[in-house]
Amino acid sequence: MDLDDRITSYTRNGLTFDVRDEGPADGAPVVLLHGFPQDSRCWSRVAPLLHARGFRTFAVDQRGCSAGARPRSRWAYRSSELVADVVALIDRIGRGPVHVIGHDWGAAVAWWLGARRPDLVRTLTALSVPHPTAFVRALLTSRQIRMSWYILAFQLPVIPEKLLAASGSVRRYLIASGMSDAAADRDLGAMRDRSRARGGLNWYRALMMTAPHSLPNRVRVPTLYVWSDADAMLGEAGARLAGRYVDGPYMFEVLPGVSHWIPEEAPKALDALLGAHLR
Repeated sequence: MDLDDRITSYTRNGLTFDVRDEGPADGAPVVLLHGFPQDSRCWSRVAPLLHARGFRTFAVDQRGCSAGARPRSRWAYRSSELVADVVALIDRIGRGPVHVIGHDWGAAVAWWLGARRPDLVRTLTALSVPHPTAFVRALLTSRQIRMSWYILAFQLPVIPEKLLAASGSVRRYLIASGMSDAAADRDLGAMRDRSRARGGLNWYRALMMTAPHSLPNRVRVPTLYVWSDADAMLGEAGARLAGRYVDGPYMFEVLPGVSHWIPEEAPKALDALLGAHLR
């Protein structure tokens, strides 16, 4: 890749993904992976801090979010496809291995990528969501199953899409969980497009097609996992278990009083942690 070229999109298997390529042209590449119901805009407060440190960021609108990458089948959202989408982006950047930072569902993809393609990952940073195997164990042994009630609710056909489009009750839930009014309006505004809502929900629906043997292996790349103790979706049990699945250098940090929405609520605290980790 020519350093002067900016990547605004890339393709894989007929799907087109939108990318926000920002920061110093010659900066070390950092791939930013968003969660649900958000998109690449959730990194708007973190990316400039990384640019100030000399990094170049690539925030991608992932499968189900980019207008040109919204397959209808839930089978198209299994973990192997999600990881392959990010591998294609790294190949397009052409300057791997890269730093990878993911939040929420983006963190799950980052864990899978770090385990399956460590050759492409210089450092891994996961926000909120622990290693998938740790999450499954927490579901079976703690109150995490109650905190994750929405995963089962999202398996219903049609109704979740309608609720997201109407946005009233969902908006109240997001704000109660710590999301700002502006962010809730921004993210739910996008959900008025039924294909966008279905694409995001299909990440959860594809979970039911995930066999235990397909969970990621142990991670050997340098890893930073950041959890916040006011998270309404992810409990402490999974957070404490995550380190068991990392064999490489590992840092676990807790942000006190911060909600689930770490990139937008605590960008400076996150940047301070990234400053040490990305070196």
